[in-house]
Amino acid sequence: MPKIKTNRSAAKRFSLTGTGKVRRRRQNLRHILTKKNAKRKRRLGQPALVDSANMKQVKKLLPNSF
Repeated sequence: MPKIKTNRSAAKRFSLTGTGKVRRRRQNLRHILTKKNAKRKRRLGQPALVDSANMKQVKKLLPNSF
């Protein structure tokens, strides 16, 4: 059997925490920032965790991380 390859675009978007959870960036911080208030933009700059409903897809993209 050949080795399973990691999806490189997913590897750049996700990272593992020390406890094994998956960290991701939040969306909506690229453009049209003038109508978003400062509190919202600060919150969007913070990393978030991948929801348990989406973990199956992420694990499929990053097979060598788990």
